[in-house]
Amino acid sequence: MTAGFSRIGFILAAAGSAVGLGNIWKFPYVTGENGGGAFVILYLIAIAFIGLSIFIAESYIGKESRANAAAGYQAISKSNNKNWRWAGFQIFAGIIILSFYAFIIGWIIDYLIISVTGLPATIKEAEDTFTNLITHKIGTQILFHTIVVATMIFIALKGVKNGIEKLNLILMPLLALILFGLLMYSMTLDSFGKAIDFMFMPDWSKVTVDSVLAAVGQAFFTLSLGMGIIITYSASMAKDANFIKSSVFVAIVDTSVALIAGVIIFSFLFAAGAKSTAGPGLVFISLPLIFAGWGVFGQIIAVAFFCALLFAGITSAVSLLEPSVRYLVEKFDMSRVKAIFLASGFLYILGILALLSMSADYGEALTFLGKNLFDHMDYLTSSVALPISGFVTCIFLGYFVDKSELKAKFTSQTNVMVFNIWLVLVRYIVPVAIALLFLNKLEII
Repeated sequence: MTAGFSRIGFILAAAGSAVGLGNIWKFPYVTGENGGGAFVILYLIAIAFIGLSIFIAESYIGKESRANAAAGYQAISKSNNKNWRWAGFQIFAGIIILSFYAFIIGWIIDYLIISVTGLPATIKEAEDTFTNLITHKIGTQILFHTIVVATMIFIALKGVKNGIEKLNLILMPLLALILFGLLMYSMTLDSFGKAIDFMFMPDWSKVTVDSVLAAVGQAFFTLSLGMGIIITYSASMAKDANFIKSSVFVAIVDTSVALIAGVIIFSFLFAAGAKSTAGPGLVFISLPLIFAGWGVFGQIIAVAFFCALLFAGITSAVSLLEPSVRYLVEKFDMSRVKAIFLASGFLYILGILALLSMSADYGEALTFLGKNLFDHMDYLTSSVALPISGFVTCIFLGYFVDKSELKAKFTSQTNVMVFNIWLVLVRYIVPVAIALLFLNKLEII
């Protein structure tokens, strides 16, 4: 195996995994769709009680097993129970997510070019630009999808220490610098106060069951839970590293980036008199139109913004690839190079099929049961696989590992009270909450 992470390397890598498109693209538009402040509070509660509990659990599994996400469960289970290896199904959820995550990063590259060459000047032009990219510009999407996957392969081939860690040592500070600059600029706008009110003044009348579901789902997605990433990265963590402090720090960084991105984007939106409920097209339709209205300076802001999105996307994409690579290396005694190309080849082909399913020419052929392939992949991973994985992880650590050993490991890095609170959460509160939300999502209750 390649060398493991340094202490700061693990934190940056885990933060790079967590800080992705979910923070800068998805969080603002989901917040806008769910009424602002009330959703933000629900999201913070979900992060603090559900997200962080599972993050710490996954970190423990990886650090103690020093193995891939499938073997990790088996290694620390009571009596080394082989059946727990099936809990590693989350590896496959991660690679499926990566297959469409990669071509969405390709969209960002396209918009980075548009930011330089000329932004859409009217709402119709902005909508047509995005729609045309998805439904007609198949060659462009495949080209950028190929570039993104090739970039991931290049970084992954460098290994954990020289590839993933160095990537995050460069891109995470750059991302922070760009976001800080955009935040400083947003503070000069008259709309900044309105954005703060929208983000942090709750209107509870807008809260629905769907809002709660969205908040929990967002917590899973932004913290990279249930994908095998945290287990895999923790397996390469320094043995003397404090996995609890690292988990809390990553959660704070991840949440802070989401909140800052929300304030920035809503400041831009409200400055132009645009609506907060723009949905997934917020970043690709509403913002480019707003930037266009600011002239040359708007182009500069657009380039900075899409660079931030690109950096966040790439760090998360590389993270999503690593669990399947480590699994193939350890399970089948495969060389790292072969494992990288096998996993990348699979996600590359699946990604092309997913993007074709949204196109005008091939969409009908790749649509079944009322949804195209992309929608099925998104639903099965985010709405089914990730919550099930979180539920399984809680049940596993709550009931199927040696409690005395678990307590000893925890209390060597924190106090007994913190351990007891965490254990109550993972044994009773979090799995029940996930189960109820999951059944409600499937319209069973």
